[in-house]
Amino acid sequence: MHRIMLSIPLALSLAFQVGAAELDTSDLSYESYIESDKRLKCLYGYVADKTGNHTAAIKIFEDCIERWNDVYSMIWLAQIYESGVGVPRNLEYATQLMKRGAHTDDEAGYSTLARYHYGVALYEGIGIDQDREAGIGWLQRAADEGMEEAATYLEKIGAAND
Repeated sequence: MHRIMLSIPLALSLAFQVGAAELDTSDLSYESYIESDKRLKCLYGYVADKTGNHTAAIKIFEDCIERWNDVYSMIWLAQIYESGVGVPRNLEYATQLMKRGAHTDDEAGYSTLARYHYGVALYEGIGIDQDREAGIGWLQRAADEGMEEAATYLEKIGAAND
């Protein structure tokens, strides 16, 4: 998680620097990125959500998932549906997004984060039928990929490999 959290501020800085230069208009609103065919827009979905423009964020994330199978967008969209901020809360859909991300390999490492969250959802039965054995498998995979939180969770439930 630390690797991912550190990359977000850098990515957002780059998004603001590069993104503004990519626009053909002077409109720097998040809505201007909804129809963009540039993958950089996926980062703007995060900013749109954090500044309260949930409608734009959802549209951006949905398009990023559709166009590029973007795991980063799957994770953030899942978080929106899990929290119910700006949309009706939908744990099943949130877990489906994490499952999709868990089954996808991405170069940035967000798939590891999705595997961790999907493992917890399976283990605890959040938005999906509880399957502790499968949950431990996904958590172990995330831990093996360097996700410290997954290793800590496995220790907490007494399922850590020694």
